[in-house]
Amino acid sequence: MSLLVSGIQDFLADRARENVSPHTLRSYGSDLEQFLAYFTPAGSDPPAPGQFDVLMFREWLGHLYDQNLTPVTIRRKLAAVRSLFQFLTRRGMVEVNFARLVRTPKAPKTLPRVLSAEQTNTFIDEVAAGKIERPFPARDLAIFELLYGCGVRVSELAGANLDDFDWNEQWLRVRGKGRKERQVPFGGKAAGALQRYLSERTAAPGEKAVFLNSRGARINDRTVRKIVKFYTTALLGDSSIHPHSFRHAYATHLLSDGADLRAIQELLGHARLSTTQKYTQVSLNDLMAVYDKAHPRA
Repeated sequence: MSLLVSGIQDFLADRARENVSPHTLRSYGSDLEQFLAYFTPAGSDPPAPGQFDVLMFREWLGHLYDQNLTPVTIRRKLAAVRSLFQFLTRRGMVEVNFARLVRTPKAPKTLPRVLSAEQTNTFIDEVAAGKIERPFPARDLAIFELLYGCGVRVSELAGANLDDFDWNEQWLRVRGKGRKERQVPFGGKAAGALQRYLSERTAAPGEKAVFLNSRGARINDRTVRKIVKFYTTALLGDSSIHPHSFRHAYATHLLSDGADLRAIQELLGHARLSTTQKYTQVSLNDLMAVYDKAHPRA
């Protein structure tokens, strides 16, 4: 086994021990597998980690550009490779992490598409009305109530356990990125939907996850995405809406109704306020649309 292959395996095992989300771990594995394939000639071994220099990383980036990948995708792949070589540097397999010296592609500044409060509430009410025949309607409704009512990431929702809920105070303990924990409140609608679902929840022995699949085991984030896509396509005719869309809606609607930006930062679990500030731009865009439509001198 080549040093690079064993290094990648050790790196992924280390990330797994750090309890990164399954989705993140899969992304790391896929991106690094493609990186390894590019530098592995037919019938030969890839270079040793210590042989990589800036020119080799730039050559690989050029290959990614030739594939017409988006800057966001290239940035993600570069971040995975940088993390790998940072790990290998700590292990003494690489003297200098040359991947850090490669310029990061600029990503276009795009604003998230956000459903209005009326659209979001109408949609969730239609889910609650049972207009679509599904095997686990109570579970599905509780998923939507938490995605919008708490603004959690899909991995955080899938990772929620029964003992994470404080029913007296209506707080949910959320395990976010980087193993950071935070507490977010959940409202009466979410509490009611959760209690209805939990009254009929059938779990495998010892399973502590809140949301379960058809086998009584913890649901994964991919299944949650499929559930969201199914309902939004059927009820809204829009297959582009995903779980994170409800997180965007949660933040934007809080801000629009006067919530403090730093409070929203804490609720979302953002490490930097600048990440949260993009929602101010979304709100400004909404205000401009209202102005253009309603003001006689617009």
